Amino acid sequence: MPESKALLHRLSQSIHRHGRGLLVCLVVALAVQFISEHYGGPALLYALMLGLALNFLGNDDRLRPGIDLCSRSVLRLGVALLGARISVSQVQSLGWPVAAFTVIAVILTVGFGVVLARCLRRHRDEGLISGCAVGICGASAALAAASVLPQTRENERFTMMALISVTLLSSMAMLGYPLIARLLDMAPAQAGIFFGAAIHDVAQVVAAGMLLSEAGNTAAADNATIVKLMRVLMLLPVVLVIALVVRRGQLPEQMALDEAPASQSIPFVPTFLLAFVVLMLLNSAALIPANWALMAAEASRFLLVMAIAAVALKTDLRSLASVGKIGVILMVSETAFLATLVLAAIQLRLL
Repeated sequence: MPESKALLHRLSQSIHRHGRGLLVCLVVALAVQFISEHYGGPALLYALMLGLALNFLGNDDRLRPGIDLCSRSVLRLGVALLGARISVSQVQSLGWPVAAFTVIAVILTVGFGVVLARCLRRHRDEGLISGCAVGICGASAALAAASVLPQTRENERFTMMALISVTLLSSMAMLGYPLIARLLDMAPAQAGIFFGAAIHDVAQVVAAGMLLSEAGNTAAADNATIVKLMRVLMLLPVVLVIALVVRRGQLPEQMALDEAPASQSIPFVPTFLLAFVVLMLLNSAALIPANWALMAAEASRFLLVMAIAAVALKTDLRSLASVGKIGVILMVSETAFLATLVLAAIQLRLL
Protein backbone atom coordinates (compact mmCIF):
# COMPACT_ATOMS: atom_id res chain seq x y z
CA MET A 1 0.00 0.00 0.00
CA PRO A 2 2.73 2.58 0.83
CA GLU A 3 4.30 1.87 -2.56
CA SER A 4 1.00 2.39 -4.37
CA LYS A 5 0.44 5.65 -2.49
CA ALA A 6 3.92 6.83 -3.42
CA LEU A 7 3.25 5.93 -7.07
CA LEU A 8 -0.04 7.81 -7.04
CA HIS A 9 1.69 10.79 -5.43
CA ARG A 10 4.38 10.87 -8.14
CA LEU A 11 1.72 10.50 -10.84
CA SER A 12 -0.27 13.35 -9.33
CA GLN A 13 2.84 15.53 -9.22
CA SER A 14 3.67 14.70 -12.84
CA ILE A 15 0.14 15.54 -14.00
CA HIS A 16 0.24 18.78 -12.05
CA ARG A 17 3.62 19.69 -13.54
CA HIS A 18 3.07 18.65 -17.16
CA GLY A 19 -0.70 18.47 -17.62
CA ARG A 20 -1.41 22.07 -18.58
CA GLY A 21 1.37 22.28 -21.16
CA LEU A 22 0.36 18.95 -22.70
CA LEU A 23 -3.26 20.14 -22.83
CA VAL A 24 -2.23 23.26 -24.75
CA CYS A 25 -0.35 21.11 -27.31
CA LEU A 26 -3.36 18.79 -27.57
CA VAL A 27 -5.75 21.69 -28.21
CA VAL A 28 -3.47 23.11 -30.91
CA ALA A 29 -3.19 19.67 -32.57
CA LEU A 30 -6.97 19.18 -32.52
CA ALA A 31 -7.51 22.64 -34.03
CA VAL A 32 -4.93 21.90 -36.73
CA GLN A 33 -6.55 18.55 -37.50
CA PHE A 34 -9.95 20.22 -37.89
CA ILE A 35 -8.57 22.91 -40.22
CA SER A 36 -6.69 20.37 -42.34
CA GLU A 37 -9.66 18.00 -42.68
CA HIS A 38 -12.24 20.68 -43.48
CA TYR A 39 -10.23 23.18 -45.54
CA GLY A 40 -7.37 21.07 -46.90
CA GLY A 41 -3.64 21.66 -46.67
CA PRO A 42 -0.83 19.99 -44.72
CA ALA A 43 -1.49 19.60 -41.00
CA LEU A 44 2.21 19.91 -40.20
CA LEU A 45 2.38 23.37 -41.76
CA TYR A 46 -0.72 24.49 -39.86
CA ALA A 47 0.82 23.16 -36.62
CA LEU A 48 3.93 25.24 -37.22
CA MET A 49 1.97 28.38 -38.04
CA LEU A 50 -0.47 28.12 -35.14
CA GLY A 51 2.28 27.14 -32.70
CA LEU A 52 4.41 30.11 -33.74
CA ALA A 53 1.39 32.43 -33.42
CA LEU A 54 0.94 31.21 -29.82
CA ASN A 55 4.62 30.98 -28.95
CA PHE A 56 4.22 33.47 -26.08
CA LEU A 57 2.64 30.58 -24.15
CA GLY A 58 6.01 28.83 -24.19
CA ASN A 59 7.38 31.46 -21.81
CA ASP A 60 4.78 30.62 -19.14
CA ASP A 61 6.51 28.68 -16.35
CA ARG A 62 3.30 26.73 -15.70
CA LEU A 63 3.10 25.50 -19.29
CA ARG A 64 6.75 25.10 -20.25
CA PRO A 65 7.38 21.67 -18.58
CA GLY A 66 4.48 20.08 -20.44
CA ILE A 67 5.46 21.70 -23.74
CA ASP A 68 9.05 20.46 -23.29
CA LEU A 69 7.76 16.95 -22.55
CA CYS A 70 5.61 17.01 -25.67
CA SER A 71 8.51 18.12 -27.86
CA ARG A 72 10.60 15.18 -26.59
CA SER A 73 8.62 12.18 -25.36
CA VAL A 74 5.49 12.62 -27.50
CA LEU A 75 7.73 13.14 -30.52
CA ARG A 76 9.65 9.91 -29.88
CA LEU A 77 6.42 7.95 -29.42
CA GLY A 78 5.16 9.27 -32.74
CA VAL A 79 8.36 8.24 -34.53
CA ALA A 80 8.26 4.78 -32.92
CA LEU A 81 4.72 4.17 -34.17
CA LEU A 82 5.88 4.74 -37.76
CA GLY A 83 7.36 1.23 -37.62
CA ALA A 84 3.88 -0.31 -37.58
CA ARG A 85 3.27 0.69 -41.21
CA ILE A 86 6.48 -0.77 -42.69
CA SER A 87 7.24 -4.37 -43.62
CA VAL A 88 9.99 -6.23 -45.46
CA SER A 89 7.51 -7.38 -48.12
CA GLN A 90 6.91 -3.75 -49.14
CA VAL A 91 10.59 -3.39 -49.97
CA GLN A 92 10.60 -6.64 -51.95
CA SER A 93 7.57 -5.63 -54.02
CA LEU A 94 9.55 -3.03 -55.99
CA GLY A 95 12.75 -5.06 -56.23
CA TRP A 96 16.14 -4.73 -54.67
CA PRO A 97 17.58 -2.24 -57.23
CA VAL A 98 15.06 0.39 -56.11
CA ALA A 99 15.67 -0.47 -52.46
CA ALA A 100 19.44 -0.26 -52.93
CA PHE A 101 19.16 3.10 -54.69
CA THR A 102 16.91 4.42 -51.93
CA VAL A 103 19.50 3.50 -49.29
CA ILE A 104 22.31 5.09 -51.32
CA ALA A 105 20.28 8.24 -51.99
CA VAL A 106 19.52 8.73 -48.29
CA ILE A 107 23.17 8.24 -47.31
CA LEU A 108 24.40 10.60 -50.03
CA THR A 109 21.85 13.27 -49.09
CA VAL A 110 22.78 13.19 -45.40
CA GLY A 111 26.47 13.22 -46.35
CA PHE A 112 25.89 16.10 -48.76
CA GLY A 113 24.19 18.02 -45.95
CA VAL A 114 27.17 17.54 -43.62
CA VAL A 115 29.70 18.53 -46.30
CA LEU A 116 27.65 21.55 -47.42
CA ALA A 117 27.22 22.70 -43.82
CA ARG A 118 31.01 22.62 -43.41
CA CYS A 119 31.49 24.53 -46.67
CA LEU A 120 28.99 27.15 -45.52
CA ARG A 121 30.75 27.33 -42.13
CA ARG A 122 27.73 26.03 -40.25
CA HIS A 123 27.80 23.50 -37.45
CA ARG A 124 27.83 19.85 -38.46
CA ASP A 125 24.64 19.19 -36.46
CA GLU A 126 22.77 21.47 -38.87
CA GLY A 127 23.90 19.34 -41.80
CA LEU A 128 22.75 16.19 -40.01
CA ILE A 129 19.33 17.58 -39.09
CA SER A 130 18.64 19.06 -42.53
CA GLY A 131 20.10 16.03 -44.33
CA CYS A 132 17.81 13.67 -42.40
CA ALA A 133 14.81 15.93 -43.01
CA VAL A 134 15.36 16.05 -46.77
CA GLY A 135 16.74 12.55 -47.25
CA ILE A 136 14.42 10.50 -45.05
CA CYS A 137 10.96 11.72 -44.10
CA GLY A 138 10.72 15.43 -43.55
CA ALA A 139 9.73 16.91 -40.22
CA SER A 140 9.63 13.64 -38.27
CA ALA A 141 13.19 12.77 -39.36
CA ALA A 142 14.44 16.24 -38.44
CA LEU A 143 12.91 15.91 -35.00
CA ALA A 144 14.21 12.35 -34.56
CA ALA A 145 17.76 13.38 -35.51
CA ALA A 146 17.62 16.45 -33.27
CA SER A 147 16.42 14.32 -30.34
CA VAL A 148 19.69 12.34 -30.26
CA LEU A 149 21.96 15.35 -30.81
CA PRO A 150 23.11 17.69 -28.00
CA GLN A 151 20.12 19.74 -26.86
CA THR A 152 21.67 23.17 -27.39
CA ARG A 153 19.78 26.39 -28.01
CA GLU A 154 21.45 26.66 -31.40
CA ASN A 155 20.25 23.19 -32.37
CA GLU A 156 16.72 24.03 -31.24
CA ARG A 157 16.72 27.16 -33.41
CA PHE A 158 17.99 25.33 -36.47
CA THR A 159 15.57 22.44 -35.94
CA MET A 160 12.71 24.92 -35.97
CA MET A 161 14.01 26.49 -39.18
CA ALA A 162 14.42 23.01 -40.70
CA LEU A 163 10.81 22.14 -39.80
CA ILE A 164 9.50 25.28 -41.46
CA SER A 165 11.70 24.89 -44.54
CA VAL A 166 11.11 21.18 -45.10
CA THR A 167 7.33 21.55 -44.73
CA LEU A 168 7.19 24.39 -47.24
CA LEU A 169 9.59 22.67 -49.65
CA SER A 170 7.59 19.45 -49.41
CA SER A 171 4.37 21.27 -50.27
CA MET A 172 6.07 22.96 -53.23
CA ALA A 173 7.45 19.60 -54.41
CA MET A 174 3.99 18.04 -54.12
CA LEU A 175 2.73 20.53 -56.71
CA GLY A 176 5.86 20.93 -58.83
CA TYR A 177 7.18 17.39 -59.21
CA PRO A 178 4.04 16.05 -60.99
CA LEU A 179 4.55 18.82 -63.57
CA ILE A 180 8.19 17.74 -63.99
CA ALA A 181 7.08 14.13 -64.40
CA ARG A 182 4.65 15.11 -67.17
CA LEU A 183 7.24 17.30 -68.91
CA LEU A 184 9.68 14.38 -68.93
CA ASP A 185 6.89 12.06 -70.12
CA MET A 186 7.39 9.60 -67.25
CA ALA A 187 5.24 6.51 -66.99
CA PRO A 188 3.04 6.49 -63.86
CA ALA A 189 5.18 3.79 -62.24
CA GLN A 190 8.37 5.82 -62.82
CA ALA A 191 6.71 9.01 -61.62
CA GLY A 192 5.69 7.22 -58.42
CA ILE A 193 9.30 6.19 -57.79
CA PHE A 194 10.40 9.80 -58.40
CA PHE A 195 7.84 11.18 -55.92
CA GLY A 196 8.57 8.57 -53.28
CA ALA A 197 12.34 9.04 -53.52
CA ALA A 198 12.44 12.84 -53.71
CA ILE A 199 9.51 14.41 -51.79
CA HIS A 200 10.04 14.96 -48.09
CA ASP A 201 6.85 14.22 -46.14
CA VAL A 202 4.68 11.10 -46.46
CA ALA A 203 1.40 12.98 -46.89
CA GLN A 204 2.76 15.08 -49.77
CA VAL A 205 4.23 11.97 -51.42
CA VAL A 206 0.83 10.28 -51.42
CA ALA A 207 -0.88 13.45 -52.66
CA ALA A 208 1.59 13.83 -55.54
CA GLY A 209 1.07 10.19 -56.51
CA MET A 210 -2.70 10.65 -56.48
CA LEU A 211 -2.39 13.61 -58.86
CA LEU A 212 -1.08 11.23 -61.55
CA SER A 213 -3.36 8.33 -60.66
CA GLU A 214 -6.37 7.59 -62.77
CA ALA A 215 -9.28 5.19 -62.37
CA GLY A 216 -7.88 1.68 -62.58
CA ASN A 217 -4.24 2.85 -62.69
CA THR A 218 -2.86 3.75 -59.26
CA ALA A 219 0.76 2.78 -60.03
CA ALA A 220 1.99 6.31 -59.32
CA ALA A 221 0.39 6.49 -55.87
CA ASP A 222 1.29 2.89 -54.97
CA ASN A 223 4.94 3.14 -56.00
CA ALA A 224 5.29 6.56 -54.39
CA THR A 225 4.00 5.24 -51.06
CA ILE A 226 6.18 2.12 -51.04
CA VAL A 227 9.39 3.96 -52.00
CA LYS A 228 8.65 6.59 -49.39
CA LEU A 229 8.20 3.89 -46.75
CA MET A 230 11.61 2.52 -47.76
CA ARG A 231 13.06 5.94 -46.94
CA VAL A 232 11.19 5.99 -43.63
CA LEU A 233 12.75 2.62 -42.88
CA MET A 234 16.17 4.33 -43.09
CA LEU A 235 15.20 6.45 -40.11
CA LEU A 236 16.27 3.65 -37.77
CA PRO A 237 19.87 3.02 -38.93
CA VAL A 238 20.66 6.67 -39.70
CA VAL A 239 19.46 8.06 -36.36
CA LEU A 240 21.06 5.12 -34.56
CA VAL A 241 24.43 5.87 -36.18
CA ILE A 242 24.09 9.55 -35.25
CA ALA A 243 23.26 8.59 -31.65
CA LEU A 244 26.26 6.24 -31.43
CA VAL A 245 28.64 8.82 -32.89
CA VAL A 246 27.40 11.54 -30.54
CA ARG A 247 27.54 9.17 -27.58
CA ARG A 248 31.18 8.37 -28.30
CA GLY A 249 32.00 12.03 -28.69
CA GLN A 250 33.15 11.71 -32.28
CA LEU A 251 31.50 14.91 -33.46
CA PRO A 252 34.47 17.26 -32.94
CA GLU A 253 32.69 20.54 -33.52
CA GLN A 254 31.08 21.93 -30.36
CA MET A 255 28.92 24.94 -29.82
CA ALA A 256 30.92 27.72 -28.26
CA LEU A 257 29.10 29.43 -25.40
CA ASP A 258 26.06 27.27 -26.04
CA GLU A 259 26.90 23.68 -25.16
CA ALA A 260 24.58 21.07 -23.77
CA PRO A 261 25.01 20.31 -20.07
CA ALA A 262 27.88 17.97 -19.33
CA SER A 263 25.53 15.71 -17.39
CA GLN A 264 23.41 15.07 -20.46
CA SER A 265 23.65 11.39 -21.38
CA ILE A 266 22.68 9.83 -24.69
CA PRO A 267 21.55 6.20 -24.47
CA PHE A 268 23.46 3.55 -26.42
CA VAL A 269 20.31 2.67 -28.38
CA PRO A 270 17.42 5.16 -28.01
CA THR A 271 14.30 3.38 -26.74
CA PHE A 272 12.05 4.85 -29.42
CA LEU A 273 14.28 3.37 -32.14
CA LEU A 274 14.03 -0.05 -30.52
CA ALA A 275 10.25 0.31 -30.47
CA PHE A 276 10.36 1.35 -34.14
CA VAL A 277 12.20 -1.80 -35.23
CA VAL A 278 10.11 -4.11 -33.01
CA LEU A 279 6.89 -2.78 -34.55
CA MET A 280 8.38 -3.10 -38.03
CA LEU A 281 9.33 -6.74 -37.41
CA LEU A 282 5.91 -7.50 -35.94
CA ASN A 283 4.23 -5.94 -38.97
CA SER A 284 6.52 -7.91 -41.31
CA ALA A 285 5.48 -11.12 -39.54
CA ALA A 286 1.79 -10.16 -39.96
CA LEU A 287 1.36 -10.07 -36.18
CA ILE A 288 -0.20 -6.61 -36.25
CA PRO A 289 -3.80 -6.60 -37.57
CA ALA A 290 -4.39 -4.25 -40.49
CA ASN A 291 -6.80 -2.07 -38.52
CA TRP A 292 -4.27 -1.77 -35.68
CA ALA A 293 -1.54 -0.75 -38.13
CA LEU A 294 -3.88 1.89 -39.55
CA MET A 295 -4.65 3.15 -36.04
CA ALA A 296 -0.91 3.28 -35.25
CA ALA A 297 -0.27 5.31 -38.41
CA GLU A 298 -3.05 7.76 -37.53
CA ALA A 299 -1.81 8.02 -33.94
CA SER A 300 1.74 8.61 -35.17
CA ARG A 301 0.61 11.40 -37.45
CA PHE A 302 -1.37 13.10 -34.68
CA LEU A 303 1.45 12.76 -32.12
CA LEU A 304 3.91 14.27 -34.58
CA VAL A 305 1.53 17.18 -35.13
CA MET A 306 1.42 17.66 -31.35
CA ALA A 307 5.23 17.50 -31.16
CA ILE A 308 5.72 20.02 -33.97
CA ALA A 309 3.19 22.34 -32.31
CA ALA A 310 5.20 22.02 -29.09
CA VAL A 311 8.46 22.88 -30.85
CA ALA A 312 6.81 25.93 -32.39
CA LEU A 313 5.30 26.99 -29.05
CA LYS A 314 8.72 27.04 -27.40
CA THR A 315 10.43 28.89 -30.27
CA ASP A 316 11.25 32.57 -30.07
CA LEU A 317 10.71 33.98 -33.56
CA ARG A 318 13.50 36.49 -33.03
CA SER A 319 15.96 33.67 -32.45
CA LEU A 320 15.26 32.24 -35.92
CA ALA A 321 16.98 35.26 -37.42
CA SER A 322 20.29 33.87 -36.13
CA VAL A 323 19.94 30.94 -38.57
CA GLY A 324 19.71 33.39 -41.45
CA LYS A 325 19.72 32.79 -45.17
CA ILE A 326 22.44 30.15 -44.90
CA GLY A 327 20.03 27.71 -43.23
CA VAL A 328 17.51 28.15 -46.05
CA ILE A 329 20.24 27.73 -48.68
CA LEU A 330 21.27 24.50 -46.97
CA MET A 331 17.75 23.04 -47.13
CA VAL A 332 17.05 24.15 -50.71
CA SER A 333 20.42 22.84 -51.93
CA GLU A 334 19.83 19.43 -50.36
CA THR A 335 16.35 19.25 -51.90
CA ALA A 336 17.74 20.07 -55.34
CA PHE A 337 20.56 17.54 -54.86
CA LEU A 338 18.15 14.70 -54.03
CA ALA A 339 15.73 15.51 -56.86
CA THR A 340 18.60 15.70 -59.37
CA LEU A 341 20.01 12.40 -58.13
CA VAL A 342 16.67 10.60 -58.54
CA LEU A 343 15.94 12.13 -61.95
CA ALA A 344 19.40 11.14 -63.19
CA ALA A 345 18.86 7.54 -62.06
CA ILE A 346 15.48 7.42 -63.82
CA GLN A 347 16.86 8.92 -67.06
CA LEU A 348 19.73 6.41 -67.00
CA ARG A 349 17.13 3.66 -66.52
CA LEU A 350 18.64 2.55 -63.23
CA LEU A 351 15.15 2.58 -61.69
